[in-house]
Amino acid sequence: MGVNEIKKLNNQILRKIGTLSRSIHSVSDIKYRELSLQKGQFVFLTRVCENQGINFVELSRILAVDKSTTTKAVKKLIEAKYIEKKQDEKDKREYKLFPTEKALEIYDFIIDEENRSIDICVEGLSKTERKIVEDLLEKMSQNTAKDWQKLKSGNE
Repeated sequence: MGVNEIKKLNNQILRKIGTLSRSIHSVSDIKYRELSLQKGQFVFLTRVCENQGINFVELSRILAVDKSTTTKAVKKLIEAKYIEKKQDEKDKREYKLFPTEKALEIYDFIIDEENRSIDICVEGLSKTERKIVEDLLEKMSQNTAKDWQKLKSGNE
């Protein structure tokens, strides 16, 4: 292959999704700095608020991240007094996660910001187009989740 003959992507879908995601997270990180939330922590915080009593494994699965990433993020959220970790009464090796009052107080602000980002993303799209985008992204998410699970279990 010559210097000018570099391999090309089949399409730009993942790059566009990546750009979209990074843009949204960059804006969120700036807005959430005043709340002492560090980069990307808001996704962990919102899921704990929405799934009170969730464990580390399930939180990792929902967010499609490894357990060590979840552990680090949750540790910082505990230190910032946004999340409490409580030992499971039946299985003493397992811990359940709960939002604190401080977390619940900012939850609506975070959801309002997420809704604002959604509105910006779908601006100019019809209801039908919005539904199509949502359905297609759901299918893509399911496909990548299956691939991630295969890879994680060593079947790839």
